[in-house]
Amino acid sequence: MSLLTIHPEDRPGEAQVLKDHAAVAAALSKIGVTFERWRAEREFAADADQETILDAYRSSIDRLKSTHGFQSADVISVEPSHPQKAELRQKFLSEHTHSDFEVRFFVAGRGLFYLHPDDRVYVVLCERGDLISVPANVKHWFDMGESPHLKCIRLFTTPEGWLAEFTGNAISLRFPQFDNYLALYV
Repeated sequence: MSLLTIHPEDRPGEAQVLKDHAAVAAALSKIGVTFERWRAEREFAADADQETILDAYRSSIDRLKSTHGFQSADVISVEPSHPQKAELRQKFLSEHTHSDFEVRFFVAGRGLFYLHPDDRVYVVLCERGDLISVPANVKHWFDMGESPHLKCIRLFTTPEGWLAEFTGNAISLRFPQFDNYLALYV
């Protein structure tokens, strides 16, 4: 089940909660974020490599590349046994922006996007089958939890892929992280 909570940036414990996919998509569209439900038709082994996953969704990836001018695609795959799971998680936990818009399609597992476009923070629980597109220059961070399970296809308009510009704002420290968030809202 996808979920959206909307918090005043200075009151993380206060939230409007939306659980209906159409309501989540409508609320996010008001801040320029695309949120769609796609069919995640394939099951993948925990050790499925990037090419296996990209090949399974090649037609959808090619369509998005054609429509939006994406130049590269990759897969981020993190399981509880990943030897660098803590380092990978930490990499995304600080508020940052990208000069490019960010597109993620969850083919397995789940994670939290925290979007900070204005004086509110929109926290989106993305799960298998969710596609989210965050506009360029929107402040955000991401949490996959202490025991992550996710496989996401990431699309980029630059060949370099994921490049972040960190804001230096410690706002992410004030909001519940993945496991606490799930306990509060799911």
